[in-house]
Amino acid sequence: MTTVIEKRIKETFIATKDEGGYKNRMQAPKLVKVVLNVGVGSLKDKKKLELIEDRLAKITGQKPSPRPAKISIANFKSRQGDVVGLKVTLRGRRMRDFLERFIRIALPRSKDFKGIPLNVLDEMGNLTFGIKEHTIFPETADEDLKDVFGMAITIVSTARNRKEAEVFFRHIGVPFKK
Repeated sequence: MTTVIEKRIKETFIATKDEGGYKNRMQAPKLVKVVLNVGVGSLKDKKKLELIEDRLAKITGQKPSPRPAKISIANFKSRQGDVVGLKVTLRGRRMRDFLERFIRIALPRSKDFKGIPLNVLDEMGNLTFGIKEHTIFPETADEDLKDVFGMAITIVSTARNRKEAEVFFRHIGVPFKK
């Protein structure tokens, strides 16, 4: 079963051939990976860290990797090697399934959502934005609202510049602000 995102990715060359000036199907932009980052700070409570790790694994379908602190900072009470964040990199089928759920289900569920601003596109053709609450994903339980965390999502593409990336992301269905 192919998803809407998969169909649109396959149609990218045909739809963007005139705007991008592509002569070959291999020149059209493609999705490379989706990276999710969650900062947990220096948590001394191991249960909260495990809870965040478990919820992130449910959302992505993949176990997150812990990110240790590189240096000790006394003001933040963090030591070198303490876990200060979690990271998940999605590729292939999991990436496409996550994007399908994210664009079609999670984003419309977020409060006061009017679209993703265009300034989140960087000059290298990647899309990076933050989410304040993980509860917009249907995989999370809504009854546990005391431990809400945010995350940064980066969608990496092979687009060469910002304009090409905007056309590509609009084509695959990313809802930008008008």
